[in-house]
Amino acid sequence: GTVVKYVREENRLKAKGGYFYSILDVNLSSSSAQSSPVSADFALRYVGGRGWGARFTWDSLKSGLSAYDPRNLLAIAPGPLNGLYIPGSGKTSFSCISPASGLYADSNMGGSFGTELRQAGWDALRIVGRADQLSYIWIEDESVEIRSAEHLRGAGATTTEVELKKDLGADVRVAAIGPAGEKGVVFATVNTDWGRNAGRTGMGAVLGSKNLKAIAIRGTKDLPVHDVDRLTSVSEKAYSYLNSHRLMDIWHRQGLMTVIDYANTVGFLPTYNFRDAHFDQAEKINGDIMERVFKIGNSACFACPMCCGNVSLVRSGTWAGHACEGPEYETAAMFGSNLGVSDFSFIVAANAKCDELGIDTISSSNLIGVIIEALEKGLINAADVGVEVSWGDEKGIMNLLEMIASRSGIGDIIAGGSKGILSKWPQLSRITLQVKGLEQSAYDSRVSLCMALAYGTCDIGAHHNRAWPISKELEMGKDWGVEEKVDLVLYHQSIRPLFDMLGVCRLPWIELGIDENLYAEMYSAVTGIEQALQDLLNRSKAIYDLTRSISVRLGVRRRDDYAPPRTFKDPIQTGPFAGRKADMSLYEQLLDKYYEKRGWNRQTGIPERETLIKDGLADVAEELYKKIEPLGGG
Repeated sequence: GTVVKYVREENRLKAKGGYFYSILDVNLSSSSAQSSPVSADFALRYVGGRGWGARFTWDSLKSGLSAYDPRNLLAIAPGPLNGLYIPGSGKTSFSCISPASGLYADSNMGGSFGTELRQAGWDALRIVGRADQLSYIWIEDESVEIRSAEHLRGAGATTTEVELKKDLGADVRVAAIGPAGEKGVVFATVNTDWGRNAGRTGMGAVLGSKNLKAIAIRGTKDLPVHDVDRLTSVSEKAYSYLNSHRLMDIWHRQGLMTVIDYANTVGFLPTYNFRDAHFDQAEKINGDIMERVFKIGNSACFACPMCCGNVSLVRSGTWAGHACEGPEYETAAMFGSNLGVSDFSFIVAANAKCDELGIDTISSSNLIGVIIEALEKGLINAADVGVEVSWGDEKGIMNLLEMIASRSGIGDIIAGGSKGILSKWPQLSRITLQVKGLEQSAYDSRVSLCMALAYGTCDIGAHHNRAWPISKELEMGKDWGVEEKVDLVLYHQSIRPLFDMLGVCRLPWIELGIDENLYAEMYSAVTGIEQALQDLLNRSKAIYDLTRSISVRLGVRRRDDYAPPRTFKDPIQTGPFAGRKADMSLYEQLLDKYYEKRGWNRQTGIPERETLIKDGLADVAEELYKKIEPLGGG
């Protein structure tokens, strides 16, 4: 394969407090690589992780740029707290233009891949171009090689990781795609550490479009910390809090699988393609059944005491004996109740299958649910599908997963995501749960206008990672006013993306209630730049305005900020919220207030020029307002 080697400058750019930053730029078309410094001002303004990725994406925008254009820049950025003695410091952001939505997107990966990138001396990796053959990037500190991966063509993502570790050593970290990524499935994933995925928005398809099968890294360097004693003190406080938490034991035993019972009891568990929000066989797919029958171990991301990665074994069926990391709540709910499946062994098998094929469990199960309901209602016919599939039909569901990954038969249509299905069958719009081309996560929002607003205004589509206000809203009850609901969503949309910018997991906060101010102390200790939590939240808010600006450049307006039609039109059928659907007129009030508080135009949803200038994005404002007129209004 092509070999590119160089030695990074000895004197990496020095920021305040002695923190160093360096980016590795790889151009697959020219088989070249170089080191790019980062200014202290840039590092502070955009923090890291998703913040850096958003700015890189904005800077790479060109007229007509699409997801599969070789110029589409893929940014991989761990964040300044990644890889350090900090709870859950194993998060890494992937950012680019999404093949699912055609808009700005990012996806967050756990594990230790980003930590290894930082230990190799790099604070971010930027990839452009397209290799002339299927390849992988091999990074060993300052040495970079682009090697042939033709021998891995068609291999599964987890298989690829195993094979590269055989060649390179068990201590390397690998991020790889499966056959779905090679085939351009718009919800293809990037897999690392055997079961951690950059799962949503199609990052695997972007790698595939670049003829890039994997990235393998070995790093041997220490990470820079301005004040080690201060960081240790703050981290010890954080670890002590988490380890003594009353829920830590159940968390270790079941992790996010505890949410199945909660969601079913409260009444927002997706059931039969979100037609219902209560599943009468939930006890067969919950955390208890996983723990008692299927779980064989735990796994954790870097430095995380929560250890939420359940390792489960398939106990029956053709996949019996296979193990995978998982399932988590989303996968169990979407392949379970959402598809009418009550066999947990099948859920584990589907999880393992998706990891190997390299496809997102949320999007794939969501879209299969659409097909099953469409068949049931006669909106499409059996000849359109070509294979038998129905609620609870494990064989049919598994067949569809294979067809999606290979883009064969109806799988080719489903592989295009919600947009592909609706382009073929526009009559399915009412039963397709998506926003901006991204399929809805496993929380029914008919019981929570906050959750509906969170889905509608999420910058990457109907995903819960930007805001999960549903539990808090249900706690507060019906007396909550419009402003309180909007404020809750806005806070979530600042604090949760901030964790992605810092390179840490949000679960210690959202699940166990750790004091978020500790992360500002950690950032200050690491970088030597004193920041209060509100300072960092302001930067996170500015990044949300930046990602909105990217998508505005690509055509997004107010019309795109609505939860799926089913949310407002189809009442829940059973459970504690039977008969409930969301009130569209109240949603409009929430959206108006949301725009007002964000400083976005109420009619169009475009960030006001003054808002962007206040964010420190005057250059973005200038460029954006040159482009708005040709793109049209709201």
